[in-house]
Amino acid sequence: MITATADIKVEFFDVDAMKVVWHGNYARFLELGRNALFEKLGYGYSDMEAGGYSWPVVDLHIRYVQPARLGQRLRVTATLVEWENRVRVEFLIHDAVTGEKITKADSVQVAVDMRNGELQFETPEVFQAKVRGALK
Repeated sequence: MITATADIKVEFFDVDAMKVVWHGNYARFLELGRNALFEKLGYGYSDMEAGGYSWPVVDLHIRYVQPARLGQRLRVTATLVEWENRVRVEFLIHDAVTGEKITKADSVQVAVDMRNGELQFETPEVFQAKVRGALK
């Protein structure tokens, strides 16, 4: 499996009045982890666009284990677990200092041909080649 991490410091704009991360901001944290993963593969957003495919998230599950708080340092670990017909990424957000688990999540993305908007039932070869290269 291929894994990448992104480090985050919880900022004022991430939290609610109780100084706890607002639940909707976790999706942004996950995106930072997914971006790190795709960059590690050599398939960042400009590469996706150049290859002619967009990759919308079609399913997202987030399990909140405990709240993240203002000033806390977090580490998002993103692991690619499926890539042949769709891209599925599992996430773990934990406290970067203590290692305590904060949140678990997973997302599914599918390839869409940017020329005609058609959903691809197989992950395009350009992405599969990146994954095979990273697994070597």
